[in-house]
Amino acid sequence: MNSKSNEDAIIQNLKDAGCNQDIITAFIKDLKEGSIDDGMRLLAAHRRLLLEELHREQKQIDCLDYLVYKMEKTKKAKI
Repeated sequence: MNSKSNEDAIIQNLKDAGCNQDIITAFIKDLKEGSIDDGMRLLAAHRRLLLEELHREQKQIDCLDYLVYKMEKTKKAKI
């Protein structure tokens, strides 16, 4: 694989991971400058943000599940 297609694959992977253009640009710059550790820090920071979002959404799902549970329990009690 040539370096252009490798770069294209990395960019597509970053897009698929939800990275914005600023992160993508900074990451590619770090790679080209050989600053792999800086690039890894960018990826780790983005991963933390995704994980925080996932946890926030999981909490929302849990709240809905609890409400549905309570409603079903109330419904059965009236029967």
